[in-house]
Amino acid sequence: MVAAPATQDAVARASRLPSLRVGLHLVLVNGRPALPPSRIPDLVDERGCFFTDLGRAGVRFFFRRGIRAQLESEIRAQFEAFAATGLPLDHVNAQNHMHVHPTVLGLILKVGPAYGLRAVRIPREPFFASWGAARDHFFTRLGNAVLLWPWLRLMKQRLNAAGVATNDFVFGLNDSGRMLAPRVLRILAHLPNGVSEMYFHPATGPWAGIDPAIADYAFAGELAALTSDDTKAVLRSLKIAPASFGEIADRNGA
Repeated sequence: MVAAPATQDAVARASRLPSLRVGLHLVLVNGRPALPPSRIPDLVDERGCFFTDLGRAGVRFFFRRGIRAQLESEIRAQFEAFAATGLPLDHVNAQNHMHVHPTVLGLILKVGPAYGLRAVRIPREPFFASWGAARDHFFTRLGNAVLLWPWLRLMKQRLNAAGVATNDFVFGLNDSGRMLAPRVLRILAHLPNGVSEMYFHPATGPWAGIDPAIADYAFAGELAALTSDDTKAVLRSLKIAPASFGEIADRNGA
């Protein structure tokens, strides 16, 4: 998130870890822009921040006259800011999965190749595997699977046509902030064949000025799940091979 308050600290840490693969998390909602708000007036509110109402933002992206040019300028500015860090670009996704939006995805595919775009996350959480592992929030999982299916299918087709590598599945969409060790181990046991991404929000704990929408996330628990010896043992026993998006792109010739 190249315009977030802790970006420079994150870049410094990543620079000290050359094996760490880092992606661009585009922010077009629920955050701060890279450009001055005066350059993108149709994307921001009176505080100069992106809109937090995802439905409203999505409709504006489709129908607001002239907004496409502002979106392209902001997306390009964020790609440029990432390039300026000197970190290799492993993959791209977006805050609140807004890259699923056809307008946003089209602009990513237009702008990204000049900055080394080779891989994009598809947030497709398979219902049966997700429900089988978690056994909770049945209707939320089913609703997300049904409502997102046509958009994700279109997204997959467009990325394939552009020669951009993707994952097959994702886990964490329905369990954001609750990816604790027992849940993670159950998900690993239910992984479908293919490339699955599991995403987390790990931290040592909450922080000052935290977004109220994520204040109840189990940050430390997710960090513990990621670093657990049990998790590592299950990965080995199931012969699950960890990989970066860049490695997937290399294998696919992207």
